[in-house]
Amino acid sequence: MVCGMNSTFKGRISPVLVRRLVLDELFDLTLYKSARAYATGETAAMIDRLISVEEGHYMFWREFFGVKEERLDIRRRIKLRILLLFSRIFGEAGIHLVLESIEIYGVRKYLNFWHSYRETPLGDAVRDVLTDELRHEDEIISEAARRKVHPERIRDIFLGFNDGLVEILGAVAGFFAAFGSATSVLAAGLTVAVAGSISMAAGLFAALSSESEVGEIEKGKKEFLGEREAGEMPERSPMSSAVVVGISYFIGAMVPVLPVFFGATTALASVTAGVAVAVVVSYIIAILSGMRVAKRIVTNIIVIAVAVTVTYVIGIGAREILGLDL
Repeated sequence: MVCGMNSTFKGRISPVLVRRLVLDELFDLTLYKSARAYATGETAAMIDRLISVEEGHYMFWREFFGVKEERLDIRRRIKLRILLLFSRIFGEAGIHLVLESIEIYGVRKYLNFWHSYRETPLGDAVRDVLTDELRHEDEIISEAARRKVHPERIRDIFLGFNDGLVEILGAVAGFFAAFGSATSVLAAGLTVAVAGSISMAAGLFAALSSESEVGEIEKGKKEFLGEREAGEMPERSPMSSAVVVGISYFIGAMVPVLPVFFGATTALASVTAGVAVAVVVSYIIAILSGMRVAKRIVTNIIVIAVAVTVTYVIGIGAREILGLDL
């Protein structure tokens, strides 16, 4: 790796960028060390190897920029607590998913930096670190496949939950506009939530069943041709995945319905609860998927705003045109 850079180039680099590079590596190192306490067997051994490499990255960036960041900021401390809680709740699959998301974030970040500074000393440094990050990702994915860990199942939970929340929140807003009666809204909301969860589960079951059939055909073709399988990922059970997503959808759908159950007479309580929970879920999904957190949250809020507005307007129109008065 590059051991340093001239002062002229260093002066052109934003202090914010410098601090981000160092703190991100400190965050990864702290996360790995903390998650190590919840890991066992080969997962623990893998984390030990990652810790060794991340320690090198952290010390390299400190020396490269001549800074001494030794404490995480408040935002990264909150993120650390959330990811560690997630790892404790979901166990080994959760740990693998967290590690994978961190590596995806790191790869994307260093690729962007490398494209911006590829003709500078920083570009040389980023190239070395990026090589390690890519190796990490391959190691995590192959380890998960070999041990038959299903981290995507956890994504199914949160995505199903988010879909149910957003869709039924829009429906509840429309029902309030159309019916006005909380009893009617509650009955309609529960009915749509049940139907939606069944539809979601059935759709996923059909999709995964088709995917499994295609996979078996492809596997048979490779066996016939004598080709080796490279890093085969564990198969997902269509039925179990469908059940997980269906239940997650229904639980998410209950977020906007419960305020009505407990006495809300307008859509305001449901919208408030839905937006608050959607922000939290969007944050978690963004982290687990390696996405930009702000982008995911803003996108979800925009989708909710559009859904609520459109369905509310449709509800008002239905009430006026059809003369609903329930």
